[in-house]
Amino acid sequence: MLSVEAVTLSPDKPYHYSKGGIGPCYCDNRLLLGYPRERSLITGLFTEKIRREGYDVIAGTATAGIPWAAFVAERLGKPMIYVRGEAKQHGKKSRIEGPLSPGQSVVLLEDLINSGGSSVAAVEAIREAGGIVKECIAIVTYGLKEAEEVFRQADCKLDTLTNIGILLDVALQERKITPQQRDLVLRWQQDPKGWAKKEGFA
Repeated sequence: MLSVEAVTLSPDKPYHYSKGGIGPCYCDNRLLLGYPRERSLITGLFTEKIRREGYDVIAGTATAGIPWAAFVAERLGKPMIYVRGEAKQHGKKSRIEGPLSPGQSVVLLEDLINSGGSSVAAVEAIREAGGIVKECIAIVTYGLKEAEEVFRQADCKLDTLTNIGILLDVALQERKITPQQRDLVLRWQQDPKGWAKKEGFA
């Protein structure tokens, strides 16, 4: 993720996020789709986790989780569905696209867990349609307390291939950041809403 700049760290010149707020890291895992080696590695890691649990259906969130769900479903020979952010306003007005029968076990794939709200909303949508969802697996999580609480309240396990702590360790090892910059990012992780003001960026 660091090598293809799917994750970039800029503690000293933080990013302004589309949903508001300021933070020191930016994640665009869509870039990983353009790199066959990295794409295959991530698909393989997802596949091994899911194979052990034996889920009936592979689900992806629109739009970021769709390609990963498709890759994994193809490898496992499983049905795939995806969950829209909101129901269509035309046709059948579906929020879930693809075949899903009541009682089927479903795993939800995501690319990034930030606050966790949109992922849990997708979990609830699948449950409302009769699917049984007990786990969401993502490529990476920022490890925010808000996300942990959201998943706990939804009674849904969160598993990830990596997390911000590991990314920071690798970035430090590769001298992409300094120890002081790593600590700056960790302070953001502990208080993302108050971080910018505390650190003098707002």
